[in-house]
Amino acid sequence: MGVRKHAAARQRATPDALEPGLVIAAHGRHYLVQSGEEKLHCVTRGKKSDVAVGDRIRLARTSADQGVIESIDERKTLLYRSDQYKSKLLAANVDQLFIVVATEPSFTDDLVSRALVAAESAGVAAHLILNKTDITEALPKTRERLQVYARLGYPVHEVSAKAHPDDTRAAFLPLLEGKSTILIGQSGMGKSSIINLIIPDADIATREISAALDTGKHTTTFTRLYQMEGEASIIDSPGFQEFGLYQLSEGMLERAFRDFTPYLGKCRFYNCHHLNEPGCAVLEAVQAGEIAGLRHQLYAQLVHESSQTLY
Repeated sequence: MGVRKHAAARQRATPDALEPGLVIAAHGRHYLVQSGEEKLHCVTRGKKSDVAVGDRIRLARTSADQGVIESIDERKTLLYRSDQYKSKLLAANVDQLFIVVATEPSFTDDLVSRALVAAESAGVAAHLILNKTDITEALPKTRERLQVYARLGYPVHEVSAKAHPDDTRAAFLPLLEGKSTILIGQSGMGKSSIINLIIPDADIATREISAALDTGKHTTTFTRLYQMEGEASIIDSPGFQEFGLYQLSEGMLERAFRDFTPYLGKCRFYNCHHLNEPGCAVLEAVQAGEIAGLRHQLYAQLVHESSQTLY
């Protein structure tokens, strides 16, 4: 009986015995946590998996280099994507989201727009990074495509990580200062090249994290955080082709489209859905070219998706 009691006490540490930590990588239900100078391999209790990279947590140590995450500190922000059945946490406590696109291969406006909506709804600043500007034949068309976002006030930064590495690094560092930043993008946009420029030891760090989380060769399938000087950090997430936003309600969606803002509250009907109602100020703005058609099409698609949610 005494042994069992002792084991239970060890399992459930008192709040005073808990150590603070920062989650720097996640793979399934396994997390790498920075606690002081040490990196600990941590798990959650039971089947919980609601921990995100960037979370500040409290842990109970179970061995010299392992622990259990007992609680998550209050988050400043949380970015996640979701489909009809489940949600996927991207990162917590980020200040800004950098969406990396390129001249080649071509990027999808759908993913860019969805990422911007996610950032708006989470209260995270968003920037677009146009990489591979040295591919000059594709540059004018790519710039033209990005104008729809630039007109909405989203900054667009042009870089060429491989052709002009020093200039790229010089452009990035002031943007990252004192902030937590997550980089996302489709595969092939050059996100890894940018990370390696900003964090020269990124490859070594990634191999260490991969070994600690037992992911072997799957180094690109987990999100990881790199700490920089002056409280700055950068989070690298795996490349993905889809960005579901099933978690956002219709009301949340209309507020996450910053181009809709001047027209909200001006529709004929107070409960207007901005889809096909008469006297809709948003639809009139689309007709007048004040809201881009592709943006309204995405809004209609997201409203449809949010009505399909099963979880």
